[in-house]
Amino acid sequence: MGMSYGLRKLGAVGPAVFPLGLGCMGMSGMYGATDDEESVRAIHAAIAGGVTLIDTGDFYGAGHNELLIGRALREMGAGAREKVALSVKFGAMRTPSGGWGGFDGRPAAVKNFLAYSLNRLGVKQIDIYRPARLDDHVKIEDTIGAVADMIKQGFVKQAALSEVSAETARRAQAVTPITDVQLEYGLATRGMEAKVLPGLRELGIGTTAYGVLGRGLLSGSKPAEKGDFRRFLPRYSGANYEKNASLVAELARLAQARGVTQVQMAIAWVMTRGEDIVPVLGMRTVKQVEEALGALEIHLSEEECRLLEESVPADGIAGTRYDKMAMTHLDSER
Repeated sequence: MGMSYGLRKLGAVGPAVFPLGLGCMGMSGMYGATDDEESVRAIHAAIAGGVTLIDTGDFYGAGHNELLIGRALREMGAGAREKVALSVKFGAMRTPSGGWGGFDGRPAAVKNFLAYSLNRLGVKQIDIYRPARLDDHVKIEDTIGAVADMIKQGFVKQAALSEVSAETARRAQAVTPITDVQLEYGLATRGMEAKVLPGLRELGIGTTAYGVLGRGLLSGSKPAEKGDFRRFLPRYSGANYEKNASLVAELARLAQARGVTQVQMAIAWVMTRGEDIVPVLGMRTVKQVEEALGALEIHLSEEECRLLEESVPADGIAGTRYDKMAMTHLDSER
């Protein structure tokens, strides 16, 4: 498969990476039952297909995800580690029953989280290390200062952020260079276009976009019964879901006319949003990896982009991207 997009640099200071990243959260139970063997095959397929950015969180499956990635790299053999940039989010705490226990961005906690991540991944250094959220009780300068210490000691290559405002990113960048901010961004989620994206561009900070498919909304996927946290998301509930499904049908029609899938269409749209944006796709199966890589063959015209944006209007999606409580904790939404 030829790739028609060049490498994309993560901000002014980050590495140049393959234009699509692999997001591994779904491999550790956030969306229901998973299959470790297929997950490892998917990681291998992504790397074989050229993917170089692998994104995880130490709290995905309470360490399960990092162990899985560590295993996948080991099984690929010599040289696999050197091929990829590992991006790790930290700070969210878990309970033994699988619940959430708040957030910890204190410097001592950061270094503790990192020690465990290095061990689970089986690596000596993490390429990009980032707090998953802003800790409302700890100054971003302190959290990122701890990451900067770890960079000096060689345990981390570069610092990054997730779900923060441009203002918070500016403060963090005064401490140490920031590669990118991870944000939810796609046809169905466009709130970042108003202030956050322009602010990051001014700072020379890249964007890694997750939720490109609106957590499966744009692919027409329905939440699984057990263990799928989407059942609790406003966009997937009742009348909201019905309304959103009709928009997705329009996206499917446009994709069909183009001879591609709606997933590929949604990815292709994000690819047009700027060379400083790298979509991070939650690909759990080899089939999903192949479908996503196929999207890199599609170049949308301005006219096609306009049609897409009309069919899935930014303000047309019903329901917020998280529940009310979670939304109040998102610095990026302030």
